[in-house]
Amino acid sequence: MQLDIINFDGKAVGKAELQDSIFGVEPRADILHRVVTWQRAKSRAGTHAVKTVSDVAGSGRKAFKQKKTGNARQGERYNVHMRGGGVVHGPVVRDHAIDLPKKIRSLGLKMALSSKVKDGSLVVIDSEKLKAAKTGAFAKQLKKLNIESALFVGGAQLDENFKKSVANIANVDALPTIGLNVLDILKHEKLVLTADAVKAVEARLA
Repeated sequence: MQLDIINFDGKAVGKAELQDSIFGVEPRADILHRVVTWQRAKSRAGTHAVKTVSDVAGSGRKAFKQKKTGNARQGERYNVHMRGGGVVHGPVVRDHAIDLPKKIRSLGLKMALSSKVKDGSLVVIDSEKLKAAKTGAFAKQLKKLNIESALFVGGAQLDENFKKSVANIANVDALPTIGLNVLDILKHEKLVLTADAVKAVEARLA
């Protein structure tokens, strides 16, 4: 399939040939869901924790004498049922990551790309390079292109002026090709690839 390559002024400057095996795959919600779940689980810090009885600081002496107090007998004052005591069955530091075959991850990325093509939400630009880092001027260009929410994907390295211009625009993010992922593609309304990014993505997923 072919798509027009445009510049930031919205003018067509060429044609991009897209591989059907990467940009023409029929999307499946279950595959996309599996990949997004894998991504979100992998990104969790897993550093949440509580203090158990052995972690609570304090004396190990008996709370009060065994008999003749009118209270139920108690051993440790920091047991789980005492005020200020340890927590039982609380969260512990752990890794939330789950396994997902590389084949499924690759297929999910192809389906995410294909879903944007199917919706008419894939845009190919000639280059992301800007002469100056001016957020206001770049925001006006995006408005002319009717782009409100988009993920820009460049080559191996993003242009510094472009990165600075995009940084403070709401709902617009930019990634190098190596950072392309299913979650970010689906989060944004449009996917904008540079001509170099198209070649790099096809080489990565071929």
